[in-house]
Amino acid sequence: MNTNRQWLLAKRPHGLVGEENFEYAENPIPEPGEGEVLVRNLYLSFDPTQRGWMEDRESYLPPVQLGEPMRAGSIGQVTASNNPDFAVGDMVQTTGGWQDFVVVAPGQGVMGLNKIPDGIAPDMMLSVLGVTGLTAYFGLLDLGEPKAGETVLVSGAAGATGSVAGQIAKLKGCHVVGIAGGPEKCAWLKAEAGFDEVIDYKNEDVDARIAETCPNKVDVFFDNVGGDILEAALNHINMRARVVLCGGISGYNATAPIPGPTNLMNLVIMRARMEGFIVIDYMDRAGEAITELLGWIQSGQLKYQVDVQEGFENIPNTLSRLFTGQNLGKQLLKIADPA
Repeated sequence: MNTNRQWLLAKRPHGLVGEENFEYAENPIPEPGEGEVLVRNLYLSFDPTQRGWMEDRESYLPPVQLGEPMRAGSIGQVTASNNPDFAVGDMVQTTGGWQDFVVVAPGQGVMGLNKIPDGIAPDMMLSVLGVTGLTAYFGLLDLGEPKAGETVLVSGAAGATGSVAGQIAKLKGCHVVGIAGGPEKCAWLKAEAGFDEVIDYKNEDVDARIAETCPNKVDVFFDNVGGDILEAALNHINMRARVVLCGGISGYNATAPIPGPTNLMNLVIMRARMEGFIVIDYMDRAGEAITELLGWIQSGQLKYQVDVQEGFENIPNTLSRLFTGQNLGKQLLKIADPA
């Protein structure tokens, strides 16, 4: 069968994204041109930033256009090749999108086209050794600059990025506190990821608990959430603190602009720095991060978890899981087995 199943962006979201924003389609499998390869997607990556890609506004990447397959990172297998560097059967990482097949060449797309090293599981290349792991690595180390003995606070701490950022801070000798939602996520952070303290934002007073768990105040705040959580953290920053803005998932589905923190003057009073970043600016150093992250994993010093759903028909609902708190760790979806 010459069929390429796709989920296309059909309507830009207003509020919480759902299946109604997408349209299922079937089209012919594309043919690779000179220098290109045809990749069959096996696993798709789901990330909060995809919600921003659906908006018709200027950002660090062009918006996904209506009628186009939704953009997503993927792991796949080469099924046809017009490029001497890639053979049929090679396992690769690329930006395959919400479809069975994609034509791509090295250097194209967000992630280009990269072979997966032997012995590396696909879920690792889409999580702890992929964009989320690299985001944690560069955001924490390059912007947060944690020093032994300092206190590092992480929001969205049970997520794929936050959990890695907190564990790296522990490896650097810091007192690490994570903010997450629900007993199951908080228990994993303490028992498996080795966080010193956790705050359950769904069941606890975040501001009061930051004061309790960070008695020496906060030197580095790695923020994935924004909103009220950011405001609470800014109440407790230390002199010369570093606030790393990685994401703001609390406002991604808002239908109107959410109020900013009312206490930004604390940055002035404490001579602190707050800075945002996008991991694509660091991709030329990806090898450096992957080498160190893999070493920590192999030594048992870095743990990660993935939440793997299955079924092409479940693609839209799998994205929604990110915004309802259902996922535990990195959200992936398997759509096929390798040949």
